[in-house]
Amino acid sequence: MKNVSGIPDGMARALAGGTAAAAVLATASLAALPATALAQQAWPVKPVRMLIPWPPGGSNDVAGRIVAPRLADALGQPVTIENRGGAAGTVGADVVARSEPDGYTLMLHSVTHLSNAALYLKLSYDTVKDFTPIGMVSTQPTLLVVHPSFPVKSVKDLIALARAKPKQVLYGSAGNGSAPHLSMTLFSSMAKVELEHIPYKGGGPALAGLLGGEVPLMLATVPSVMGQVKAGKLRAVATTSARRLPMLPDIPTVSESGLPGYEMSPWMGMWGPARLARPIVDQVNRALAKTLSAPDVREQFLQQGLEPMPMSVEEFSALIPREIERYARLIKLSGARVE
Repeated sequence: MKNVSGIPDGMARALAGGTAAAAVLATASLAALPATALAQQAWPVKPVRMLIPWPPGGSNDVAGRIVAPRLADALGQPVTIENRGGAAGTVGADVVARSEPDGYTLMLHSVTHLSNAALYLKLSYDTVKDFTPIGMVSTQPTLLVVHPSFPVKSVKDLIALARAKPKQVLYGSAGNGSAPHLSMTLFSSMAKVELEHIPYKGGGPALAGLLGGEVPLMLATVPSVMGQVKAGKLRAVATTSARRLPMLPDIPTVSESGLPGYEMSPWMGMWGPARLARPIVDQVNRALAKTLSAPDVREQFLQQGLEPMPMSVEEFSALIPREIERYARLIKLSGARVE
């Protein structure tokens, strides 16, 4: 039996009895309750940390800073952002894996969290067992962009040129095993062409290489290239999403413009440490869905080339093993590996 305070009646009577021994016994018994039982009491009662395992300024950071204030409103406590970048998100993920499963440390990470399981020979954590899935946050389709001097205006043009010149068409990416690299690996496999990959140390250097004519094409996030596209410094050929983007309705998808069935939309999701109590998971999932459904949040996301994608805990949990398998196949096909 519990009284209105949530403390079991036996403990309440002991605390009210006035004896030091009874009070000590009751306190010890309360401390011995499993974390899941304590988690079922009022939560949150203090600020929640949203750890983003990437440096400030990137897409994950931007999404987190849009979400955090509205999530705080829904939860009734501040949600603070903490950036822990390094090693493609594995440094920050390790911090979350080692955190107490009390609901006060959450993680907003990209699908890279799953691809790292196959990319890295050894990780300090288990990508599945050491985390609790909460929900998807957004998808982030990419654009196939080319240098204006490159004689390609459609996906069909690119496939024809690549078949005529095997291994002579170069493309840049943010690095081996990065989402753009794996997206182009899928493109090459489905189109049955051989493109030559030029890895850079990040999306910024890759874009600089494209603008400078070092490589003729790459896949890039919408915000990172829209300024150059509008200025005529780059040409947008297609988007990797399953359907045309609301913010770029005139740009066709890869699938509809030359490679039927192609779709690659990197995404972001939210996790907690392993053994996070289900009531907390459900509460955060509901707050996240409410946040992502707000018209102003959706508008801010679209301006950043992101599409809000609320998803139930069950849907998100079911997606994870499928995506791990998918990215493992692409990484094996690409030959990428990190020691």
